[in-house]
Amino acid sequence: MNQKLPHILIVDDELSMREFLELMLAKEGYQVSCAENGRMANKKIGKNFYDLILCDIRLGDISGLDVLRKAKTVNPNTIVIMISAYATAENAVEAMNDGAYDYLPKPFDNKELKQTIAKALDLRTLFDEKKSLDVELKKNQHFGSLVGNSPRMQHIYELIKQIAPTKTNVLITGESGTGKELIALSIHRESDRRDKPFIVINCGSIPETLIESEIFGYRKGAFTGASQDKKGLFEVANSGTVFLDEIGELSPTMQVKLLRVVQERVFKPVGTNEDIAVDIRIVSATNKKLEEEVIAGNFREDLFYRINVVEIKVPPLRDRKGDLRALAQHFLDKYSRESGKEITKISSYAVDLLQKYNFPGNIRELENLIERSVALSNTNIILPDSLSLSIHKRRWIEGVENQRYDIDDVENGVSLDNILEEIERAYVDKALKCARGNKNNASDLLDISLRSFRYRCSKLGVDKSSE
Repeated sequence: MNQKLPHILIVDDELSMREFLELMLAKEGYQVSCAENGRMANKKIGKNFYDLILCDIRLGDISGLDVLRKAKTVNPNTIVIMISAYATAENAVEAMNDGAYDYLPKPFDNKELKQTIAKALDLRTLFDEKKSLDVELKKNQHFGSLVGNSPRMQHIYELIKQIAPTKTNVLITGESGTGKELIALSIHRESDRRDKPFIVINCGSIPETLIESEIFGYRKGAFTGASQDKKGLFEVANSGTVFLDEIGELSPTMQVKLLRVVQERVFKPVGTNEDIAVDIRIVSATNKKLEEEVIAGNFREDLFYRINVVEIKVPPLRDRKGDLRALAQHFLDKYSRESGKEITKISSYAVDLLQKYNFPGNIRELENLIERSVALSNTNIILPDSLSLSIHKRRWIEGVENQRYDIDDVENGVSLDNILEEIERAYVDKALKCARGNKNNASDLLDISLRSFRYRCSKLGVDKSSE
């Protein structure tokens, strides 16, 4: 089976350079085309696919940077290497910002050019393979609206599949912000009730004086202002699913009234003795430890056992860090679309910083952070500065003294100021620990003056030691 040769377009206004490059690259086994100016190049780019474009900056008619932008507009994955006998730092920066793979000055070393082209095409192949793999992985990282492929989430997915077709009452437990409502919705969508109502009742947000009439409904004249009959949320949910969020917030009185609905699927609207029967699936959720609430007398034991036929324990985000990158990317894609920005990824250094944060607000906090980062970002990649880590980093970063920084991360974008500051803080903290809080001794360990050490402590917010 013949493998398709990589197609390279050479764009240069010097005939001798075009002929030289065409001959050299053809000998390397590439399919080669040429363009003598920018307009011809743009025309070719509009009609043909090129794996790589080798383009001079100065072309006589239009700038090579315009060719670069055209190529990236037509196909963002096209590799473009810029060459120029008039290389400047400004041109190099502009070319790289516009998506050039590399920028080589003339006269260039032939061996270096061939190695650069080969490496770029190899990376392109790896990128295409990674893209296919990412698409496949993304399929495995989603279960309905849920994101994550960690073992604990896989267990939850399997449990949802098992219980969704039944009428079994389910209790979802976990900290605030862990996605309990999404799990309840997934149960509903996997069941044969998926085309029926999914009604959410937040037991903690409805005032005590209104919750009974909201849930059970009322009849005309039941109380002042009840000018007509009103269906309650249980009746609206008939044939569907009711999600009782934060059920641990219900008062003892409402717990008694709810018990009958859970047991018999029957209730009485306010202002009548008429029973209404409903066919509903009941899924409850709480961030409280209901067993302890039962022991303390705050929650009815009989109601607890009725709603807790099957329990789904949702892990906090700190216990499923393997899902953090997929979750962050999910929210990045969501808010990039909503904001109209083309922000495609989160830098590896930014992800590493997120991995060191415990996220007390769980997934809800991560979503809020990514939404804010998208709003603040001026690039197509989320960098640490966009995460507002400069505001939170002392609270966010744990064990920074064990951090290992990889220089290869530069290609994904890093914040040098953040890196240097974190390293400096780690050394100052370690010196203070070794010197048992004595600044004089700590400054000696770092081979700096006491005055300089005091300044660093003040700048870094480390000022809890003695002289």
